[in-house]
Amino acid sequence: MKRVRLGAIYAHSLTAEEALEEVAGLVARGDGGYIVTPNVDHVVQAEHSEALRAAYDGASLSLVDGQPLIWLSKLMGEPFPEKISGSDFVPRLIALAAERGWRLFFLGAAEGVAAKAADVLREEHPGLDIMVHSPSFGFEQDPDESAKILGLIRAASPNLLVLALGCPKQELLMHRWKPQLGSTVAIGAGATLDFIAGNVTRSPAWMSRAGLEWLYRLAREPRRLAHRYLVRDPEIVKIAWRTLRLPRESRVD
Repeated sequence: MKRVRLGAIYAHSLTAEEALEEVAGLVARGDGGYIVTPNVDHVVQAEHSEALRAAYDGASLSLVDGQPLIWLSKLMGEPFPEKISGSDFVPRLIALAAERGWRLFFLGAAEGVAAKAADVLREEHPGLDIMVHSPSFGFEQDPDESAKILGLIRAASPNLLVLALGCPKQELLMHRWKPQLGSTVAIGAGATLDFIAGNVTRSPAWMSRAGLEWLYRLAREPRRLAHRYLVRDPEIVKIAWRTLRLPRESRVD
């Protein structure tokens, strides 16, 4: 699969349908692995974190999530076929899980959110097998608690593990846990469970297409997201300029 450079990381050049087929193949073969969905903020964070770069490099699939990154790929002459937003892709993946009888495990989100999302999905897909766990804040830094939660996941032996912990926590955990997860395929879902549960409203489709989803989210959660969108993420301009100046053969892998 062709990978296109986005600053210090890469994303695979796939359609959403092709990505679903790749995940289905991972599950069917029992290969395990994990899926990341880079957006502008992830690209910026990866500039300053060797651990996050390693997590991205070890992913089985990297699916571009962000209209500005689509625009950047077009400027590079290596356009992605489409934006594969995690909040769109995860529900499609869950529908595939229901169709094929996969077991699911939801880890993360605020207390009660994952359970509410699971209830919504069970109504939509009767018989869907979902186990849910909302860990305490900072559990990933506590070796005993982290090992306990990994044990819960291994005992449940899900086909698909959905982590709603935000970047970089979910990416670093998937990378760290990969050797112990066996045939389980993991995906970082960010706020997707909040969207499914109805706790957070997504931006209108036209704002997403215009690359303005960040503005919608900032307006709704200014205290939480102001630093991310107004201080950290503008670095993407410098990263894009550097990437565009690379020789064309260095932009793909």
